[in-house]
Amino acid sequence: MAKSDFKFHTPLRVRWTECDAQGIVYNGAYMDYLEVGQSEYYRNLGFSIYKVGQRGFFDTAVVKTTLEFKAPARIDEMLELYIRVGDFGNTSFHLEMEIYRGDSDRLLTVIQGIYVGFDAHSGTKRRVPDEVRELIDHYESTGEVLPISRFPQLLKAIS
Repeated sequence: MAKSDFKFHTPLRVRWTECDAQGIVYNGAYMDYLEVGQSEYYRNLGFSIYKVGQRGFFDTAVVKTTLEFKAPARIDEMLELYIRVGDFGNTSFHLEMEIYRGDSDRLLTVIQGIYVGFDAHSGTKRRVPDEVRELIDHYESTGEVLPISRFPQLLKAIS
C-alpha cells in the first residue's frame, strides 16, 4: 500500500532491548511494535484500548498475525508506524501496519493482524460494539475523528 492509504501514523525509536547483538531489531520485537501501533491508533480516536477492555466494554484477542520483512530496522533509528483498521466481520477486524524508516519511503516491514472481540470473563468471542465500529469506519473513510460524546456507551467506559 501507499503511505497515503493510511490515515494514521506514529513515530517510534528503536531501543537496544529490541535488538540482537548486531544492532538489528529482533523479529519478536515487531509484535511489541504492533501493540504500540494499535494502542496509539485508538488513543488518536479518543480512548484507551486498555481502559475500555478493563471495564468490559471492548476487548480483543489476536488470532492471527503475519509479518513480512523487507529490510532491517536498527538500533536508535526513528521508525514511522502506519496503521489502519478495517475488514470488519461480526466479531473480528483486521489491523494493518507498515513500518517505514523515518520520514523516508523505505518500507521495512508489513504486519497484518486479525483481532476478535473477546470477553475475558467467559473466554469467548463477542461482537465488536457498533459504537467502536462506527468510530473506526468514519475515521478510515474520512480521516476525521468523531467526538467521543457521540458514543454514550463508549464515553461511559472511559469516564
